[in-house]
Amino acid sequence: MSTMIQTEQLAYSYPAEEGHRRAAALHGIDLSIEKGSFVAILGHNGSGKSTLAKHFNAILLPSGGRVWVAGHDTMDESALLEIRRRVGMVFQNPDNQIVANVVEEDVAFAPENMGVPTEEIRRRVDSALSAVGMSGFARHAPHLLSGGQKQRIAIAGVIAMEPECIVLDESTAMLDPIGRQEVLSTVHRLNREKGITIVLITHHMNEAAEADRVVVMSDGKVEMDGAPGEVFVQVERLHELGLTVPDTVELLYELKQDGVEVALDALSVEECADAVIQALPAGKGR
Repeated sequence: MSTMIQTEQLAYSYPAEEGHRRAAALHGIDLSIEKGSFVAILGHNGSGKSTLAKHFNAILLPSGGRVWVAGHDTMDESALLEIRRRVGMVFQNPDNQIVANVVEEDVAFAPENMGVPTEEIRRRVDSALSAVGMSGFARHAPHLLSGGQKQRIAIAGVIAMEPECIVLDESTAMLDPIGRQEVLSTVHRLNREKGITIVLITHHMNEAAEADRVVVMSDGKVEMDGAPGEVFVQVERLHELGLTVPDTVELLYELKQDGVEVALDALSVEECADAVIQALPAGKGR
């Protein structure tokens, strides 16, 4: 695989309020995200995960170190349009990204501003709405849609730019469980079927468990990095960082604390159920 996003000793400090020192948010982060991968970035509030995400398409620029997007240095002003075409951002509140009164006009907004020809815009809008399962809502008013539907429209607007990578910055935080599942199903399908790189910033452990890779941040540093099964078995370390683990792992961990010999790397409900059954005397004798 080739590299989609690369950071080297990335540091960032927010501007200081009058009479205060600059607040350091990121400290020397080295991170490589491969094209076509699905990466979840976890961390408690203030861990730096959203600050890091905003560097991935040059919304923020490094105070120190470097960020490259598909080989383009984000500090190079002449490359900013190309960087933002390659990496689309979806934020927490979809209402902040919806700018038109009709769904298809909203999805067309970014391509129009990019100077895409009219016929190509039509193709991109139809394709993007189809990709998020919202083709039947093209003529609807966005404000009448549910939270999950609005977020899928926001994703469609990003897809219409034909990016190579989509960064979702806490994009499911304001949604109910049904809305979260709608959005997650959409981005997993985009990753699987179109090869779009997905970076999911989240505090929902069950969402992160479905990623290819989990990066855990704390106090502006990367504390853990690996496959979900490798990261979530480290229950006590995650608790030390102020984080929980997926419900399945928490159940297995509690059983293990009570003396039941179970492995902690069963992430799905089915794997968890099998692990519990196998740990029971009747299960061992099957």
